[in-house]
Amino acid sequence: MNDAPTPAVEYGVTPTEVMASMAGVDFVRAIFEGRLPAPPIMQTVEPFDSSTEPGIVAFHSVPGFRHYNPIGSVHGGYAAILLDSAMGLAVHSALPAGTGYTTLEFKISFIKGMTQDTGPVRSEGRTLSVGRRAATAEARITDAKGRLLAHATTTCLVFEIPRGT
Repeated sequence: MNDAPTPAVEYGVTPTEVMASMAGVDFVRAIFEGRLPAPPIMQTVEPFDSSTEPGIVAFHSVPGFRHYNPIGSVHGGYAAILLDSAMGLAVHSALPAGTGYTTLEFKISFIKGMTQDTGPVRSEGRTLSVGRRAATAEARITDAKGRLLAHATTTCLVFEIPRGT
């Protein structure tokens, strides 16, 4: 049994010039591998077992009591963070260096509720179309048995990252 401590995740925002210098897939991989800071929003969902290839991103998370809403189940915002992140990172992983994106809209469908007893969930995002000005993607959250818990689609604006002066 390996009793080595898990390395602490560094959270922060990568400088724009660093992000602009990297192909999207390399940028996303650097975050997943801890070579660049993880986005601060991910502190709330603590993703693990993350992977990417151009246009596809997957990671796991465990819904817990800290994600509960007042009615005793996991808040829809937890799924929204996972789905929006999976779709956005999938889009980013398909972009060339010097290109960024921002979410214009997304739609979520909640299929099955989550609780602290759900166990690990898998979020997977895939691009549908990536153009010079717009990109679309979809994402799914499934439980350990492969059951669909939620899914979403998004449209993102694609743009050239402004160069520093």
